[in-house]
Amino acid sequence: MRIDLHVHSNASDGTDAPADIMSRAKAAGLDVVALTDHDTQGGLAEARAALPAGLTLIPGMELSCELAGRSVHLLAYLFDPADPVLNAETAQIRDDRTYRAKAMVERMRELGADVSWEQVEAIADGAVVGRPHLARALAASGAIATPADAFTDDWIGDGGRAFVDRYAPDLGRAVGLVRAAGGVPVLAHPRSPGYEIPDDVIESLAGAGLGGIEVFHFDHDKTARTRLTQLARSLNLIMTGGSDDHGSYQPGGQPSRGLGADTMPQQEYERLLALAG
Repeated sequence: MRIDLHVHSNASDGTDAPADIMSRAKAAGLDVVALTDHDTQGGLAEARAALPAGLTLIPGMELSCELAGRSVHLLAYLFDPADPVLNAETAQIRDDRTYRAKAMVERMRELGADVSWEQVEAIADGAVVGRPHLARALAASGAIATPADAFTDDWIGDGGRAFVDRYAPDLGRAVGLVRAAGGVPVLAHPRSPGYEIPDDVIESLAGAGLGGIEVFHFDHDKTARTRLTQLARSLNLIMTGGSDDHGSYQPGGQPSRGLGADTMPQQEYERLLALAG
């Protein structure tokens, strides 16, 4: 089986509609795909309605979290979509994303960029607004050459001149929320630059309900994958993976690699299914 459990649609910061992603997943030869938009389930209904025969859709989200003052991400799979506590938390995250994005637009304007909130809203087109939308607006204004150039100290990189922090739940608390909703919490790309999660934190989370680690990710080289595999096995954690596909645009300026560029072993997928509920 070919299994990709990390994909984004235009319900958050991807470029493609959920229905189009299901078609692309089928064309890419995938057997299982997870839709993991940032802090929203907004694309899942459309994805389910467009699901081709022979393709399994795993419902998910990628939750924005905080660890020692840094942004980190937690993948959540197979949770109760109606869980009131988890839904309230993600609503708060989304609301604060909007307040933050508006403040960043104002800072970019103060720095001389001809951008507006209306432009950002048009680019997001109803999706949860994130920095990639701001980066595209900044590039369209001519202030920078490409959206990737926005993620620097000059603009909206972490700590940059136009950067504004936002609310996110503590990582440990988020793990508990996902488990309480019947889902499986998995650390997203814990060796990605800027999103690193130390081994001792992972060990602590494993004792508090963490279900897995995303091992197979394009930010993880062979050495990182080997170390994460050893760590996951020592802690009895599931090893997941996926393309982190965002369609034709990738945050941070990475080239789009396509659905199925990274996949996960079938036995690990079966362990994830068994852990849910």
